[in-house]
Amino acid sequence: MLAAVALLAFGTGTAAATPAKSKTNAAAPATPPPFEPLPPPKIYLFRGAMGPIFSTGMDRLEEKLTKAGFSANVYEFTICRWIGDRAISSYKESPAPIVLIGHSMGGLCSIVISEMAAKENIPISLVIAIDPAHATGDVPLNVERFINIFLSDSVLGGGDVVAVPGFRGHYASYDLKENSRVSHINIEKSDDIHRQIVEMVTQLPRIPPQTQADAVPLRYLVPADTLVELWDSGVRVPVRRGDTMESIAAANRVPLWTLAQSNSLPENAQLTPGQTIIVPRHLTPPEPTAAMAVPPPAAGGRK
Repeated sequence: MLAAVALLAFGTGTAAATPAKSKTNAAAPATPPPFEPLPPPKIYLFRGAMGPIFSTGMDRLEEKLTKAGFSANVYEFTICRWIGDRAISSYKESPAPIVLIGHSMGGLCSIVISEMAAKENIPISLVIAIDPAHATGDVPLNVERFINIFLSDSVLGGGDVVAVPGFRGHYASYDLKENSRVSHINIEKSDDIHRQIVEMVTQLPRIPPQTQADAVPLRYLVPADTLVELWDSGVRVPVRRGDTMESIAAANRVPLWTLAQSNSLPENAQLTPGQTIIVPRHLTPPEPTAAMAVPPPAAGGRK
């Protein structure tokens, strides 16, 4: 899987009888092979019920992805399993990352196809559900990255999709119910979300796998009138002396509210050196850094 890489533990070589033999036979640390970029992903988009009327944003997204040079097609959710069979057959003939994006019942369809692929041991690189139906199932283990953008108080959508027990992939959930300008029939039409999806899909084949063990799930209730930033998952950042919630947010270029929600802490919480703070990260995360901590005093001197 794209996001699944085992952490390798290398043993030390046993010393030989003589220095010459030790130099010749000492076990050199193994190095992972260079990452080979993957083929461009194949993208399957799904409209919701009465899609040509209420899910037109999926068509606009398909146009943007196609213009960016990707193989992208939009379908009705009613032919979900048929498209799933085609996607599985296509992967078996010519493996390439699979991306599934669906609005409303199309979001449910994306999970259905992921479950179909799981039975064939086929990975799904990325699933994005946009206000999926309440009946949407859990994210299966073969999904490497899952993003849910939804309205928890929506009757037509509102699917608060969770992952199955043991899920180790990258997960991020965004509840937009506080934003009064967002509804079930316009949530999939956001140009800003479209832009970020195109960027994410563009990066997908280029990044080396990230170890699953360091992926922390994110769940956010997005404040009103706040643009959604599609983080990939969370990462744990160590707190250093002098760090504050505000300085860590600034150093990692994330809003303060994300740290508060990710860590169930108030925004002005007192931090202790040595504890860890969950910070949201993008698909290609920068090296996590804590804020500029207060430097230790020079030897023999005072602050």
